[in-house]
Amino acid sequence: MPQTKFLLDESDIPKHWYNVVADMPNPPTPPLGPDGKPIGPEALTPIFPMALIEQEVSAERWIPIPEPVREAFRTYRPSPLVRAHRLEAMLGTPAKIYFKYEGVSPAGSHKVNTAIPQAYYNQQAGIKRLATETGAGQWGSSIAMAGQMFGLEVRVYMVRVSYDQKPFRRSMIQTWGGEVFASPSMQTQTGRDVLAKDPNNPGSLGMAISEAVEEAASRADTNYALGSVLNHVLLHQTIIGLEAKKQFEMAGDYPDMVFAPCGGGSNFGGVAFPFFADKAAGKNVRLVAVEPTSCPTLTKGTYAYDFGDTAGFTPMMKMYTLGSNFMPPSIHAGGLRYHGDSPLVSQLYHEGLIEAVAVPQLATFEAGVQFARAEGIIPAPESNHAIRACIDEALRCKATGEKKTLFFNLSGHGHFDMAAYDKYFAGQLDDHSYPEELLRASLAKLPKVG
Repeated sequence: MPQTKFLLDESDIPKHWYNVVADMPNPPTPPLGPDGKPIGPEALTPIFPMALIEQEVSAERWIPIPEPVREAFRTYRPSPLVRAHRLEAMLGTPAKIYFKYEGVSPAGSHKVNTAIPQAYYNQQAGIKRLATETGAGQWGSSIAMAGQMFGLEVRVYMVRVSYDQKPFRRSMIQTWGGEVFASPSMQTQTGRDVLAKDPNNPGSLGMAISEAVEEAASRADTNYALGSVLNHVLLHQTIIGLEAKKQFEMAGDYPDMVFAPCGGGSNFGGVAFPFFADKAAGKNVRLVAVEPTSCPTLTKGTYAYDFGDTAGFTPMMKMYTLGSNFMPPSIHAGGLRYHGDSPLVSQLYHEGLIEAVAVPQLATFEAGVQFARAEGIIPAPESNHAIRACIDEALRCKATGEKKTLFFNLSGHGHFDMAAYDKYFAGQLDDHSYPEELLRASLAKLPKVG
């Protein structure tokens, strides 16, 4: 029988993160301050520890992983690379399909990979509390767990629609000692202002970020932690792709195409960036970011400077954006409801070095159910996006007879998303495509730069 799982030893946990900046053909675009001029690292010191700021601006190819962080990673890493034999057979495809399973982490998703180092560096800097946002709750539960590991209090502003849809994610945050509030909340001026205009506002990641940044900036003992988008977050996630490359060597194989869900970009960057190093060196590998049609940042957004949050507290970053006032439909893949995208992912996409596709909600759940019935694992709604795109490519291979090797990141399990599956089976889910006129109105409010 051909091998199914490719497992590394704990000693194989990478000792360095990979920084894609070193292999980008052009340097990253700088963040801008309120005056439209580039800002230096010192502008970030009120909300981040210096170690993370240094990683944010570094162009070094390899960044050492501190030993206490690697020790904490041993709880669940290395994660397995799995050959999806049953899915291949179900599809009748000549393609080989592999997935990296990040649902083995205690919080059930890849978000722990950056939560642990962020908690460690903040503890080393003498910080006592972290404020953060979360969409579907994977990040909030991950940083609550990491805060517990390193003795930090954690307050989480959870997007209201997900707060209501995913109560057990809230329970996880509280079990690990974190506080959690539905965002927009009455805890911050940002939240109070939003609720005064619309008491039933469903919230967005941009709003939740504003609340968390406002709190962190107002307290000397509190820093801000972000689960995606920024360079240092994607850096930490490259542990996924670095392990996968070792595992593909064990399998005697190499992917023709790599798929990952893309909201803010940490999932995609984490698995795809280490393969981009090979692409930059001349290897023919296609890297595909998969997003929802209801929040089509890369595929329908504008490449421009914009704020990372709704209130405009963050620096302006050059990225593909739908406008920081964009209110995505209340889809169940809450981790992908973000108006912008990582500046690094955006720049690589703008320069034609990576690809992006958008897929509708119903098709993603169809793919998730198909995958679960073949491979046993029930995927998170976010992960279903990568599965959809991978299955679509496998079916193209079936039609053409191509024997491609396809690889996707199964970023988390869906055990706390079963209410969404219930709605899918009951025919109560819809495909949301954002109305073009509202999209244009949001983009018209982009900050004027230069």
